[in-house]
Amino acid sequence: MEASRQAVLYLRLKKRIYIKPDQCVTLGQAARLLAADEEAGERLRGLVLYEHKKADGNRVVIDLLQIVKKIRENQPELAVEAYGDPQVLVMVAEKPVKPKIPVLLFSWLLLFFGSGLAIMNFHTDVSMKEVHIRIAELITGDRNDHPLWFQIPYSLGIGLGMVLFFNHLFRKRFNEEPNPLEVELYMYQENVNAYVIADEMRKKADYDQTKDKRNG
Repeated sequence: MEASRQAVLYLRLKKRIYIKPDQCVTLGQAARLLAADEEAGERLRGLVLYEHKKADGNRVVIDLLQIVKKIRENQPELAVEAYGDPQVLVMVAEKPVKPKIPVLLFSWLLLFFGSGLAIMNFHTDVSMKEVHIRIAELITGDRNDHPLWFQIPYSLGIGLGMVLFFNHLFRKRFNEEPNPLEVELYMYQENVNAYVIADEMRKKADYDQTKDKRNG
């Protein structure tokens, strides 16, 4: 009974990987592997799944069925158990894109002054100055058109509240909980990945269909 038991390879595809032009993608790059036979697992990590060509562009999708087919061709006696995403997105770039300092500085200034103007416009719309004057009058009993002792702590409180809300002060994090901006960026990246994969799979299906018509 033990002798007839089939060897199993467990794999989990990565969501996205990066390679350079004309580089090959191996199974070890595209997925995490777990096999009872460590020697067989090491051999499979070097199995070439895809070799980039200039005509393929800068993004390619490798489907799970392609990977299973390659594994079965190499080791037909091996059973494959896959978990996670059914595709891996391959991004092709000569070198990582570095942020441009002038553009980053311009964006920072634009967001800084834009958010400041937005806060000031909001306070004008809701007559916040009159509210501060009225609150100060209720506390002190005297009317002061410029209650700075109340307005300055309020302004500092807005900045402190934003720091606590985004859980960041420059490079300092207050706890390990992700802030709303990080969550939104993560969701945006997930949506981009899903769209790119769907678009690439559609193009591949159209190409295969056109090829079948020509052969037919």
